[in-house]
Amino acid sequence: MHVAAFIGGLFCILGVALDAFQTIILPRRPTGRFQLTRVFLIASWAPWVVMAERARNTKVREQIYSIYGPLSLLLLLLMWALLLISGFALFYFSIHSPLGDTMMLHTGSAWAQFGTDLYVSGTTLFTLGLGDVVPHSRLARAFIIFESGVGLGFVALVIGYLPVLYQAFSRREVSVALLDSRAGSPPNAAELLRRHSFEGGQEALTVLLEEWERWAAEILESHISYPILCFYRSQHDTQSWLSALVSILDTCALRISVIEGMPSRQAQLTFVMARHALVDIGQVFGVQQRKSWQQQAPVDRLPSKDFYHLCEALGENKLRLCGDPAAAKRLETIRALYEPHALALSAYLRMPLPVWVAPPKMNDQWSVLTKLRTDAELALKVREDRSVPFDDV
Repeated sequence: MHVAAFIGGLFCILGVALDAFQTIILPRRPTGRFQLTRVFLIASWAPWVVMAERARNTKVREQIYSIYGPLSLLLLLLMWALLLISGFALFYFSIHSPLGDTMMLHTGSAWAQFGTDLYVSGTTLFTLGLGDVVPHSRLARAFIIFESGVGLGFVALVIGYLPVLYQAFSRREVSVALLDSRAGSPPNAAELLRRHSFEGGQEALTVLLEEWERWAAEILESHISYPILCFYRSQHDTQSWLSALVSILDTCALRISVIEGMPSRQAQLTFVMARHALVDIGQVFGVQQRKSWQQQAPVDRLPSKDFYHLCEALGENKLRLCGDPAAAKRLETIRALYEPHALALSAYLRMPLPVWVAPPKMNDQWSVLTKLRTDAELALKVREDRSVPFDDV
């Protein structure tokens, strides 16, 4: 029994140490399926989804989903702490609990001894040092000293872990928020191209794709190292890191395969990096290997009739489209490179993907500003045609 307790304690402590090292310190994705953090996220996310899906109100459901990310972080730290306390308590129990507890003088049961071991382990890990339980062997003293050091290291890791997570989240959300004025909310490829149809807009779009190439690389680095960030949602229900990433992929796919007269080199570079991030993040959770996903019917985000509607929407903004019949086929081939991964992640994280063409909004901020600017330009043109000085109007 005592040997089994020692082995169990060793597994608990080494498991937490390895998981904390892989989650916080290791800069690359760990290999192997059994990882405490991965198992914890997968096991806790499924019941959370079931609970959230019972909410009929969409805003309430999104609010429930938004709580999971920060809450799961706290629960993960709590799980580590409980496993460490249990592991060291099993160590004390394996050496016959050589501890003097004034509350347990008349109780000699194994459960009472293990309760004392848990108490000593908890107070030692969090460095309380109450001194009401005294070790009576050198080995017990050595364990207590070692656990105190582990407790200090655990607190230091937590203090350093939280700022890194929230800095990565903040950097991610800045670009997602900036995309609102460039591609609408929710973002979509047609709106992004429409808002860059002004003179010099294609150069501006190239610069934007350069920024999103770097953003995709940062997402790849941070969300692979800290997969818990995938569950952190944006402040607005119509925005998410996944919809932003897919809308950029849609834009790159259009620029590469369909639209004429646009340089596609930067679109290719951004597409490769964004797809890399999307695929690798999906592999962290193994979303495409799940039976629930494989049993679902395939979803086509852009049927043939919607493709021609997309061409009409872009044609209204004086964007030249490739008119040969193979254009739709080329776009479909490119979409097949990333859409299955995006759809699987969307179904798993419960984050909706953007549409290709959004219905026009008449009262949104962009439409109002555009109308004011257009009216001002028309008024100025009328004054110039009449040759009336501005001061006389």
